[in-house]
Amino acid sequence: MKVVVTDYIEDNLDWEAAELAKAGIEFEAFQLKFQPEDEVVAKLADADAIVVNMVKMTRSLLERLPKCKLLIRHGIGYDNVDVPACTDLGIQFAYQPDYCKIDVAEHAIALIMACGRKVLWSRQTLDNASATGQWDFSSLFPIYRLEGKTLGIVGVGRIGSRVYQKLRSFGFRILGNDPYLSEERKAELDGISFVDQKTLFAESDYVTIHTPLNDETRHIVNAKTLSWMKPEAYLINTSRGPMVDADALADALQAGKIAGAAIDVYEVEPPPQDLCLFDCPNIILTPHIGWASEEAGQEIRQSILDDIRAFADGKNARCVVN
Repeated sequence: MKVVVTDYIEDNLDWEAAELAKAGIEFEAFQLKFQPEDEVVAKLADADAIVVNMVKMTRSLLERLPKCKLLIRHGIGYDNVDVPACTDLGIQFAYQPDYCKIDVAEHAIALIMACGRKVLWSRQTLDNASATGQWDFSSLFPIYRLEGKTLGIVGVGRIGSRVYQKLRSFGFRILGNDPYLSEERKAELDGISFVDQKTLFAESDYVTIHTPLNDETRHIVNAKTLSWMKPEAYLINTSRGPMVDADALADALQAGKIAGAAIDVYEVEPPPQDLCLFDCPNIILTPHIGWASEEAGQEIRQSILDDIRAFADGKNARCVVN
């Protein structure tokens, strides 16, 4: 059996190579992101199992990989994988739904707190005061207490529910919107009031997005949903960049229709220098870093290795999508 990695974010994959060698599994790793399809095919042609991070696994590409029987996505989202094509071609497709759920939830919470307490923008006030010898907080006001405010969670799955669990003691009123959550699961999350999308956007002081990316959720934050928000409200997105219509968000921020936003993900990554959000002073932008922790990195490496070993033993991977 041969395993090939299309692209990776780790410094190296020496540990994976050594562990798989113990089981007699051949292993190769490449950095094929943004490479032409012919080059990707040439590197993957003899792979029985493929691990992918960001390379787009399209139908045309998968059709040229007849030996592949297992495809594993390094991560939670899998909008770069044509899952129906995998199914049609007899390729088992698995992903890592528990990867970095704690870390993304913590990053979302950090951004909520940073917006509420105006942490990032406070530095300019400090610099100005240091230069003039006088405090002037006028550019930071108004600042509102977090306790008693309303937090809206769009998508209350693995990450959204973790945001709720971590913030439930902060005194927020918490709203949720998730049409795919079972009534049993909603009952378990008894501290969340589940409402329709318009009510959530209209009543929340903070709206945080935690849904998977698909045709239904693409640009779920748009001119219409932004128009429902309070002028003192903040939008936080740590899920996928295409959840947010960046032009509509920039218009809302520059017009003062909402107080601010905090964004960790972008439609094009890294975002181009002319991204409209760079011109908005009332936004916090972070470099798609919500996933990052030493613990999450080791956990996903172990779980992918476990999936490969299971498949080599004739079993299914842990979390098979198709």
